[in-house]
Amino acid sequence: MDKILVVDDEKGVCHSFKKILGRLGYDIISANNGIEAIEQAGRENPSLVVMDVSMPMMDGLETLQRLKSLYPEIIVIMMTAHSTSDRAITAMKYGAYDYLTKPFDNAQLISLIEKAIVDKNISTPVTFDETGDEKGDRIIGRSPAMLEIFKKIGQVAESDVTVLLRGETGTGKELIARAIYHHSKRVNKPFLPVNCAAIPENLLESELFGHEKGAFTGADNKKIGKFEQCSTGTMFLDEIGDMPLSIQAKWLRVLQDGCFQRLGGKETIKTDVRIIAATNKNLEELRDEKRFRDDLYWRLNVVSINIPPLGERKDDVDVLVQYFIKKFSRESGKDVKGASSDLLEEFKKYHWPGNVRELQSIVQRGMLLCQKDFLSLDDCEWPPEEGISDIKIKDIEKMLSDAAYEFLKRGGTNIYKEAVAAFERLLIKRALELNRNNQVMTAKFLGISRNTLREKVDSKQDSNLPKK
Repeated sequence: MDKILVVDDEKGVCHSFKKILGRLGYDIISANNGIEAIEQAGRENPSLVVMDVSMPMMDGLETLQRLKSLYPEIIVIMMTAHSTSDRAITAMKYGAYDYLTKPFDNAQLISLIEKAIVDKNISTPVTFDETGDEKGDRIIGRSPAMLEIFKKIGQVAESDVTVLLRGETGTGKELIARAIYHHSKRVNKPFLPVNCAAIPENLLESELFGHEKGAFTGADNKKIGKFEQCSTGTMFLDEIGDMPLSIQAKWLRVLQDGCFQRLGGKETIKTDVRIIAATNKNLEELRDEKRFRDDLYWRLNVVSINIPPLGERKDDVDVLVQYFIKKFSRESGKDVKGASSDLLEEFKKYHWPGNVRELQSIVQRGMLLCQKDFLSLDDCEWPPEEGISDIKIKDIEKMLSDAAYEFLKRGGTNIYKEAVAAFERLLIKRALELNRNNQVMTAKFLGISRNTLREKVDSKQDSNLPKK
């Protein structure tokens, strides 16, 4: 008969566990605080511990640490009425098997306990929902999908394994990366984010690996690259799907043995960098199209965390709205207490193509207009425009046709190259106008990432457009 230790300062909870699990043949013992739990564990040698996080005298996380240090093989399931990413990740980092959020149904509890007892020799981690310091943004979520992500963060954070984050633009990949860093052994070392799509291709190699004096025109001095700058720390490489093949080869060597050479140099340099990579692209398709190295794909795809779009985790919408209201109230000095039920209902129906970033932008705009205690649909200028209609697409087609006619009249040896560049500028300019300069929706419509759109907007000048 398997013995289960239930630890909770509410005696009613302990009694319920005895009633529910006793019927299934488990031997249930209980403790009302952390100190009792440690004593009971030493005396009774339970197969499993189910323990609350919030307790007097010694909280659940401290008790978990003590139990795992005294009895490394013990399996502990944590439970709490207030799921926060920090607690969940910390619990998993300390060696918890899993994390339950109250209230949970009996079937869920029984299923998890049965699995834990079968998997006695496996140690899995826990969950939480707010990472980062008080001034920074946090990961917010209570949906099952986000709880699984919190668990995975706790599992991988303390190792130096390379982690691949996959998800649409605006889902919070950098926040996940920072959470992994925050809970890692390298937390007191540098954290360096690098966006591969935001750096021009001809400069990216020099940015990452550095260059020697005279390596190319304009290289007047030796430059130390990001991999050297970040040695002993953690580098977050975003938009890796946009990394050129030539640089992928050098990056693969860094992943494999920590070695590289500066551009134009012969010296082999050793670095110690923990890599967290991210992409919003389909790496499998890029690999099949020979635009992403096969060996690099398999080297990266060891630990992968898929971040679902906001449209697939509607349970998180209300807590995200409350978090953003609190954040922007503090920044603006307003005292907005929450959101109207109509707003939350409408927000949960929406598909959120711009993900969490779009939600944050809409709430921030609403907070600027809000003059009441509660944020309303009118404050948020809801509903948003859904994008460009078929009529507007025809408008773009006409615009491009007119521009083509102007180029054909002009002629010239570089007509094709100039026309394609001008068409791109015109298309982006018109798409931004029709989407009221909303870059998230414009990027979605054009089928490119927001970073790519931003780069093109910065580099294209309207002065080069053909004049009528």
